[in-house]
Amino acid sequence: MNIQSVRYPQYAHLYKSIVATSQGFLTVFANDNALKAIDFTDTHPPANENKISKLAATQLSEYIANKREHFDLPLDPDGTHFQKEVWQAVLHISFSSTASYLDIALAMGNKNACRAVGAANGKNPIPIVIPCHRIIGKNGKLTGYASGLERKTYLLSLESKASSLK
Repeated sequence: MNIQSVRYPQYAHLYKSIVATSQGFLTVFANDNALKAIDFTDTHPPANENKISKLAATQLSEYIANKREHFDLPLDPDGTHFQKEVWQAVLHISFSSTASYLDIALAMGNKNACRAVGAANGKNPIPIVIPCHRIIGKNGKLTGYASGLERKTYLLSLESKASSLK
């Protein structure tokens, strides 16, 4: 049986590594040059690893074990020019910090782009590494997360716990 990613069937041909978490499995997709996507799944897909997918899986495992705050991986997310600009801005949100869609829009120099920032954030193919889980509503409340608010809460509390251990 070949279990495919629900969100990224177009990446079935790429190398895959798997990281088990208390919230399911992280499937890491990579080509020969860079990390392409990460997907939370409830089932354990088969692995077909390469150097980059293994490195990403190792770094994600360290992150989940509270032993890593920053990722050092080559990234090549598929997206529009605007989406890539948003994801680049999201990369600047520090570990255990949060920002609003407005904060990201302002950082990009366009205060009117909040909804577009939200839409781009929802299309982020490399969650956790591009930390879209750190985006919250302007009112401080949790907002949507492609992998579900329960997983977003898990990631934010993981980072909060790691910061309090310092």
